[in-house]
Amino acid sequence: MATIPPEAFYLTPGATGSLQQQIRAMVTQGILSGRFRPGARMPSSRGLAEHLGVSRITVTLAYADLVSSDYLMARGRSGYFVSENAPLAPEFPAGPPRAEAVDFRALTRGRFTRTPRVERPEDWDRYPWPFIYGQADPTLFDHQNWRQCALRALGKRDFAALTTDYYERDDPLLIQELLRTILPRRGIAAREDEVLLTVGAQNALFIAASVVLGPGRRAVVENPGYPAWRAIVAATGAEAVPVDVDSDGLPTQTLEGEVVFTTPSHQCPTNATMPVDRRVALLEAAEARGFVIIEDDYEFEMSFLKPVAPALKSLDRGGRVIYAGSFSKSVFPGLRLGYLVGPPGFIAEARALRGLMLKHPPGHIQRTMAYFLGLGHYDALVNRMKNAYRRRRQVMAEAIAVEGLAVAGQGGFGGSSFWMRAPDGVDTEVLALSLRADGVLIEPGRAFFAGDGPRNFYRLAYSSIAPQRIPEGIARIARALGRR
Repeated sequence: MATIPPEAFYLTPGATGSLQQQIRAMVTQGILSGRFRPGARMPSSRGLAEHLGVSRITVTLAYADLVSSDYLMARGRSGYFVSENAPLAPEFPAGPPRAEAVDFRALTRGRFTRTPRVERPEDWDRYPWPFIYGQADPTLFDHQNWRQCALRALGKRDFAALTTDYYERDDPLLIQELLRTILPRRGIAAREDEVLLTVGAQNALFIAASVVLGPGRRAVVENPGYPAWRAIVAATGAEAVPVDVDSDGLPTQTLEGEVVFTTPSHQCPTNATMPVDRRVALLEAAEARGFVIIEDDYEFEMSFLKPVAPALKSLDRGGRVIYAGSFSKSVFPGLRLGYLVGPPGFIAEARALRGLMLKHPPGHIQRTMAYFLGLGHYDALVNRMKNAYRRRRQVMAEAIAVEGLAVAGQGGFGGSSFWMRAPDGVDTEVLALSLRADGVLIEPGRAFFAGDGPRNFYRLAYSSIAPQRIPEGIARIARALGRR
């Protein structure tokens, strides 16, 4: 049987994982792709180590790991060979390229792809000045304790939580942590039948809208406001009614519809925080006019300039507020774990709908988050983020003042971004493209407005940029605006 030459292996610069993990991946991919056949002899550990420029023990440990997984087998003094029992990918003859016989854009009327989006490059973290909203800063995250919680959730004692199909239920341990530690700090007292876990806040909003909206109904949306909410309303067949926000958020005088969507803690994107008296007026209007309120309470943890205001849900006595929360901004965006709080009748419908979509969020993620909360790591992380954001906000505010840029909204409670206004006549989508070539990323504001809104607004976030980089990035934005 042929010997696989060491030259069949190479380390990719910048690849993730340890050297041992990379060697294992190269071997398994070679076997699964059919390049390395059963019985083929592997390069000696010494020969492969010299070829790759790594230690021999690294190759030996990788080989031993592959033997335990039955990808390789060891034969006495003869070396390592591809196992006769190694997994093999099924082989199918390659077919001709498939034609797209159906015009799916015409079939769907493009009701999802035509939605305006805030464009962000996938490699945003490679730019020197990424003023991108919602991304995590790895220097702030508690990797060690999150890893320990994840490993604990993988343990034998938690095997059922990891592997069980909860059907339409949720991890009771995480539900208890929500009821005990998260909701009370928003002033919300809830029972188990009033809470539903979701795959992030986006999933929570889609479920909520699908339950309470439909053709012939109307939903009030903030303008400017969260772009995806207008698309979600449209997907239900309902009509989105934009209402202009002011310095205190959503006004209450002219709200007409079955559902009102609002972001009272940090209005998206202006960062305005709705005063308590307006929150009370909004609840009174809901009672008088019979509408339901969907409260997206994102970024409430990032109120570091003043004490956090009470959630609308905490003031709700008539059961008209559906509350959506998420761990994506306070832990990390890729977590995709959120929750809904509402009356039992609503939660029952939402749970049944979620069951049709995805049953429940992954059990391991739920249990890991429960441990992260229960052991106090979440509160320590939030406190660290608050301190870092306070410093970055101060640096950005000073740089903006020095460069003479115009702030359209910054909020008085904190958050993680500034809402900016460029001079009249400036198209910030064009500006963003020119700045990208200069290493600076900003978010154009057009997508936040309903219809043909103004084009001279943009958002600058400081969640994922080091404070020492902020002044130069702001200076580059100012220079770009000065050239226009």
